[in-house]
Amino acid sequence: MKRTKMYTTIAVATVAAMSLAACGGSGGSASGSEGETGAAADGAVDVSDAETLWKLAFNQTDQHPQYLAAEQLGEDLYEATDGRYAIEVYPNEELGTQSDVVQNLSDGSVEMMFIGAPVLESFNEDFIVFNLPYMFATEEAQAAVLGDEAVVGELYSSLEDSKNISVLAGVSGGVRSVYNSKHPIVEPEDLDGLKIRVQQSDSQVAMIEAMGAVASPMGQGEVYSALQTGALDGAENNETVFEALKHNEVSSYYSYTRHLMVPDYLLINSDILGGMSDEDREAFLELVPGAVESVNEGMKEYAQSSRTAAESAGAEFNDDVNVDAFRELVAPVVEGAINNDVREALFEAVQAANEANAG
Repeated sequence: MKRTKMYTTIAVATVAAMSLAACGGSGGSASGSEGETGAAADGAVDVSDAETLWKLAFNQTDQHPQYLAAEQLGEDLYEATDGRYAIEVYPNEELGTQSDVVQNLSDGSVEMMFIGAPVLESFNEDFIVFNLPYMFATEEAQAAVLGDEAVVGELYSSLEDSKNISVLAGVSGGVRSVYNSKHPIVEPEDLDGLKIRVQQSDSQVAMIEAMGAVASPMGQGEVYSALQTGALDGAENNETVFEALKHNEVSSYYSYTRHLMVPDYLLINSDILGGMSDEDREAFLELVPGAVESVNEGMKEYAQSSRTAAESAGAEFNDDVNVDAFRELVAPVVEGAINNDVREALFEAVQAANEANAG
């Protein structure tokens, strides 16, 4: 039963409305009503006896804003459906790597997951637009695009027929920069010959090689040991991953290249979404925007606290980076990827959002 495109559209439209309200300083709670959210935040909601307990897979720690938002979403869903549905979150790749779990989500053995954008690129290459270097000028511009149903509605529903996957929302994945065990990165030549981990995506490989490094694509769970043994010289990610996964212990120079603002996506199996009653589905979709807002705001705070913690442990953060030089080097990667009408339209929407949210 492939009726979920309508449901995904509703979710995205609601995210857009909430984003506009947030920009206006509404100060509302992240999800659920005020009373419900307070109870869940205090850990008062036990969802273990839900009639249907969904598994949500996640590849980072239980301190990450996406984990916290997913936990809250599960508790709010339990209350909103009178115990008929809830969500149990599995962090730290407990259910497998993202590439493996997304296949399980497609066949329904895992119901939900947060996933990095490059994995979706392998299913529909038009997702590449949001994964390109220096694409978004600000996090506000990114949120505006990812929450605009007119821009992303068709893209988000494009995997339903082929993969049985519905994209509920796009969220902040932070701002990614390069870190390594050798020295600060100031100019592109400082990356020459360094083996840098990237996500498993052709566009990410092309990007880091254009920047001057040797690309080493691998899963997140392998990175620490590869850095520790010297199989990798460094990686590229945001401050939260750098500190939470202890990469700062084995790769202590973090340099603000700010080359990527790649989103993550909240996914659900399409048949599972379509199989809910109208009442329960509506209740669930109305909760998604709160989770998005929680992630987006939480990522900003988490990045700063992660930097502080990593600095206290001895990591060095370098803001003196020739960003313009790196942007010039990766420009051909961007130009080469915008090669059809769909991607051109997405690219133009991003540029309009960049102008409107220049900061």
